Amino acid sequence: MGIKDRFSQALDALRGKGAPVIQNTTYDSSLGIRGSELYSWMTGGLSSSGVVVSEKSAMSVSAVYACVGLIGGAIAALPFHIYKRTKDGRERYESDLWWLFNESPAPVWTSASAWQFTAQSILLKGDSFWRIIRASRLSPLIVGFEPIHPDSVVVERGDNSRNVYTVTADGVSTAYEQDDILHFPGLGFDGLRSMTPIRYSLRNAAGIAIAADEHASKFFRGGARPDHAIVLPENLKISAEQKEAIRAAWSSQRQSYGEGNTPVLSGGMKIEQLSLNAEDAQLLETRQFGVEEIARAFGVPPHMIGKTDASTSWGSGIEQMSIGFVRYTLRRHIDAIQQEINRKVWPRSNQIFGEFNTDALLDGDSKSQAEYFTKALGGPGSCGWMTPNEVRRLKNMPPIDGGDIVYFPAIQNANGNSDGVK
Repeated sequence: MGIKDRFSQALDALRGKGAPVIQNTTYDSSLGIRGSELYSWMTGGLSSSGVVVSEKSAMSVSAVYACVGLIGGAIAALPFHIYKRTKDGRERYESDLWWLFNESPAPVWTSASAWQFTAQSILLKGDSFWRIIRASRLSPLIVGFEPIHPDSVVVERGDNSRNVYTVTADGVSTAYEQDDILHFPGLGFDGLRSMTPIRYSLRNAAGIAIAADEHASKFFRGGARPDHAIVLPENLKISAEQKEAIRAAWSSQRQSYGEGNTPVLSGGMKIEQLSLNAEDAQLLETRQFGVEEIARAFGVPPHMIGKTDASTSWGSGIEQMSIGFVRYTLRRHIDAIQQEINRKVWPRSNQIFGEFNTDALLDGDSKSQAEYFTKALGGPGSCGWMTPNEVRRLKNMPPIDGGDIVYFPAIQNANGNSDGVK
């Protein structure tokens, strides 16, 4: 069946003229809504392998699950601090919003689960949405945030060149002004929606991975044994019924292999192997290549999701890998999230802003940290840029008296003693 016929069949289904069959799966016409497998198939979700790739099926691929979990977990582990600009730079700002971003944005959400859901939405659907909950309809006071599944949101351009977000929940649609929705975009944002990774970058890679997994599952379900043919003597003529009886007897004996029984053939019959070896049957190379393709689509180095046979150009050691991951993978996501929060939570404010603290992911081992803090405090050959109390705060230790002075060994007073600068 060609693409035109498939499309016509799907349209007929949506008009109530039947249910199309895709890969031996029947879809009721009422299920052809945004986010369904039928909708994904009609809008480009069918991969070259013939597998419909949806959010649910993509997450069944271990490489996709690992990439989404890695990025989502990393963002969830970053503390979101709120700052106030001062004449000397900035300082931490006490705000009730800190609890919403770092502990719980809504009664049924923890901040970790909300940020992980946000990352999953961006990585698979292209966009993530949070509804801003205010104290009242006309109040600017924010009391919470509610993450929304991207499939429940329709974004349109209003008459005033501002976006209108229509959210459908439990069959009820509600329109929101753009100031009441946090819209975290992904790659290819056009002012309304971003490119959907499932349709563009993951469709074929995840589809091939799913097909390979199904093939491997069937292989092992059959006992991980190659297919064989029973070869009869040339002078032996048997009927179709007798062939079927021999086939049934052979199948019965194959099922008893696990019990240590050896099949017995008679009448000059012999067995010949037909299929490829086990490595080819499992499509090992295809599956390994699929991991690399999926990791590349997410911007994740393969070694961070368990594929350790490939080398990395990000340097060696956990610290260097973490720096590269934050710099090249996480930064593009957290920058977009920060900018959206700052422009809608503190609109046009030149005083208050929020920021993720990426240092939480960059902690090295004890030796590396000791060397870093030694230089930061003004150790041998270095000018200090941190105070002892700032270091103690990072290590969750209480401040000490006299610990708010930055030490500059290069600055000498008249008596030749080093001075610190507050």
